[in-house]
Amino acid sequence: MISTIFRRGAGAALALAAMVGAATALDISGAGATFPYPIYAKWAEAYKKETGSGLNYQSIGSGGGIKQIKARTVTFGATDQPLKPEDLEAASLIQWPQVIGGIVPVVNLAGMSGGELTLDGPTLAKIFLGEIAKWDDPAIKKLNPKAKLSSSPIVVVHRSDGSGTTFNFTNYLSKASPDWESKVGANTSVEWPVGIGAKGNEGVANNVANTKGSIGYVEYAYAKQNKLSHTKMVNKDGKAVAPSMESFQAAAAGADWAHAPGFYEILTNEPGAKAWPITAATFILLPKEPKDEAAAGEAMKFFGWAFAHGGKMAEELDYIPMPKSVVELIKKSWSSVKGSDGKPLSLATRPQ
Repeated sequence: MISTIFRRGAGAALALAAMVGAATALDISGAGATFPYPIYAKWAEAYKKETGSGLNYQSIGSGGGIKQIKARTVTFGATDQPLKPEDLEAASLIQWPQVIGGIVPVVNLAGMSGGELTLDGPTLAKIFLGEIAKWDDPAIKKLNPKAKLSSSPIVVVHRSDGSGTTFNFTNYLSKASPDWESKVGANTSVEWPVGIGAKGNEGVANNVANTKGSIGYVEYAYAKQNKLSHTKMVNKDGKAVAPSMESFQAAAAGADWAHAPGFYEILTNEPGAKAWPITAATFILLPKEPKDEAAAGEAMKFFGWAFAHGGKMAEELDYIPMPKSVVELIKKSWSSVKGSDGKPLSLATRPQ
């Protein structure tokens, strides 16, 4: 079911709405990042069966999710670019990380399967800058001396929408390449020097799958479900690593969530011999004073259920569940979500 949903692209929100059933009084709505959509869909299906409560999640990109939660048109927003503490305060929002995953470069090269091509940060930046335009460029050949590389042009595929996946990808490129940092920088939307734009992780995956000689970047679950060939990456320690739960965990190991105001942490280019260099957490945004108190309470109940019962489902899609110690910190932060009586919402403190 999940792989079918991936291929629907812009129809993802409708597919999930139908999957979780007709609206009830405690159904909740969310919008934002496409990065976590596969696991949110899986959790929603299981939660609906167990509780009868549904989730309608619009997979529209982090930028759209931030706009919708600021406008209070959804119960919660989702973003892969965490908001800074001052931005959370200005919008009267709380934020927490829900799950961790990896962003991977994916390619469509004849005869090359996943993990056969190795890239490093500077070379990847030059490809997306348009400075490396053919697959047999000396920089790529140096990293892949045994690979059979053709002189075919490189077709760059990037996100066209406001995207937390793009933020983390460009944040990594900015750390790996001074040229990228000065010419393009890091944000949810950037002025791409070259390439074809596509909407959502779904759109990038679909374009790469159907374009020979292409390269793009997607959350790892999309690469696996669409059978795309991912690259290895040379990390900060100079080691060529493959994307995996182990390499995502290695990158996340140094995160200091307890001392990060608003849980603001960026996990790109982290040290460690086994660390995947483009690792990211995905975050939930919830109003401190929600308009629909019952829905906000149900949202916390849903995400609390996911922390308690959704770890195995997350791992099956190669996401990393948040450590128990961090979950306890997150649940404590929910006390700042208040009802009209000024007290923490009762559903937020219900045992999970």
